[in-house]
Amino acid sequence: MTKEFFQFLKTYGVIGLAIAVVIGGKLNDLISSLVNDLLMPLIFQPALKAANVDDIRKLSYDGILYGKVLGAAIDFLIVAFVVFMFAKFVLREEKVAKK
Repeated sequence: MTKEFFQFLKTYGVIGLAIAVVIGGKLNDLISSLVNDLLMPLIFQPALKAANVDDIRKLSYDGILYGKVLGAAIDFLIVAFVVFMFAKFVLREEKVAKK
C-alpha cells in the first residue's frame, strides 16, 4: 500500500506540484510587498497626498472603494509580468540549427 502510494506521487508529480504551490505563494508575498511597500508609495505618492490618503487602496467615491480594485489590478499586472519573465527565462527553448 505504501509502495503504491509513493508510485502515485511520482507518477502524477504531486511533490513537484506541492513545491510549486509553496514557491508560488512565497513569490506572491514577495511581489505584493514590493508593490505595496515600494512601488505604490514611489509612483503614486503625489496623487495620494492630493487625495488625503496614505494608501491607494483607501481611495473611495461615495463609499465605493475603487482604490482596492485599482491596487489589486496593479498588483496582478506586476505579478503576471514577473511570472511571464520567469517563465520566459526558465522555459526558453534552444534554437535548433537547420542541417
